[in-house]
Amino acid sequence: MNQILIVDDEEKMRHLLAIILESRGYKVIQAADGVNAFDIINENAFDMVISDIKMPRMDGLELLEKMKANHITCPVVFITAFATIDSAVEAMRRGAADYITKPFEEDRILLTVERTLNFSRIISENRDLKQRLQKAEAGHEIIFKSQTMAAVMDMAGRVAKTDSAVLINGESGTGKELIARYIHRMSPRNEKRFVPVNCAAISSNLVESELFGHEKGAFTGADKKAEGKFEYASGGTIFLDEIGDLPLEAQAKLLRALQEKRIQRVGGNDEVPVDVRVICATNKNLSQQVEKEDFRQDLLFRINVFPIQPPPLRDRMEDVEILFDYFLKKLGAARSVKLDKSGLNALKSYLWPGNVRELANAAERAVILAGDKGQITGDTLSFLNSGQTRDCVPIPADEYKLPRTGIILEEFENNLVRQALEMSENNQTLASKLLGITRSKFRVLMKQYKENRKTGRA
Repeated sequence: MNQILIVDDEEKMRHLLAIILESRGYKVIQAADGVNAFDIINENAFDMVISDIKMPRMDGLELLEKMKANHITCPVVFITAFATIDSAVEAMRRGAADYITKPFEEDRILLTVERTLNFSRIISENRDLKQRLQKAEAGHEIIFKSQTMAAVMDMAGRVAKTDSAVLINGESGTGKELIARYIHRMSPRNEKRFVPVNCAAISSNLVESELFGHEKGAFTGADKKAEGKFEYASGGTIFLDEIGDLPLEAQAKLLRALQEKRIQRVGGNDEVPVDVRVICATNKNLSQQVEKEDFRQDLLFRINVFPIQPPPLRDRMEDVEILFDYFLKKLGAARSVKLDKSGLNALKSYLWPGNVRELANAAERAVILAGDKGQITGDTLSFLNSGQTRDCVPIPADEYKLPRTGIILEEFENNLVRQALEMSENNQTLASKLLGITRSKFRVLMKQYKENRKTGRA
């Protein structure tokens, strides 16, 4: 049931309006002036306000201004006997939803109320949508404490203030789209749209239509004119994910769009100006793609103005614990389930080929497996053992050359032990896996390392 507040210093007028509206099923509350009305509005939610303009203590226009100042978005309809064009224009200029003069007809009142309530519903829906979008945006947080990721985010923050093209190059699951959204959010374009486009997911014969739109009759099924993603993102940011999968013909048109800041719809002759900030992402080596002639070199130059390379999770292992905790909170399991030391060791012993996305999936699976136990242990995470763990990664034969002067093998081993301990944060199990040896063998090397430190040789 819609709730309406009637504000008028004439009791008979309030009573008449109340009878008309209540007969149509509306709930009505009355106030004698603006001061009384504002107190009531602060304590109750209304779908609309019908207010006289001329009233003692606080008139209708003052009430409207006070509601706006306190971010009360309820629509206001003014009703008054002092009808002049000037007062009507002033009321609408200040934000009134409508304006009715006394004496009035019942049908006119009911029509205005219905139209205004529809407007009120739109305001409410927009407010709810904005809240949902804010919640969704909160899910796009970038969680880190590592210096490596901090450097990446610092670069993203700097380039956000400009309109330069950005190329984010990283493995799948490293958060390329999150970084792109962060750049948009921190940019002057943040009030406009962020439009993501997965270039790999678009059919090759439809990619140009998807990006640049098409005219009616441009191809079979094009029964009306349609705008593309570039036009839709006007004033905002377009994010071209998996740019390396874009067909060569579309690459040529994309290059022209970036150079000229104009696009041409499929089947059309007119050039349409577009104002968008372009961020691209890929997990491919585009330089190699250029050598294979699968990617245009001039397009690479155009999109690679400011490169950003988010590190894989295995290179920022200090972020694993806080990321896992974050995912537990998102799952609503942070209070009921905790990660113990053996579980943390299991997480840090894994290579994470799927990066942060795989870690999120592992958290969800671990919560299910933990059940009512209250702890996620190494045993809970044993499913990780079937994947890639930090076992020995063979070094290509030509990557390390023995110098002609030779080396001191013991010092070389000591240096590797030191690095492994630093990378694993003194976790001996993980350090031994980093070196591809058993823990017992690692203990021997570590004992040798400690003895050499005492004698000053390490």
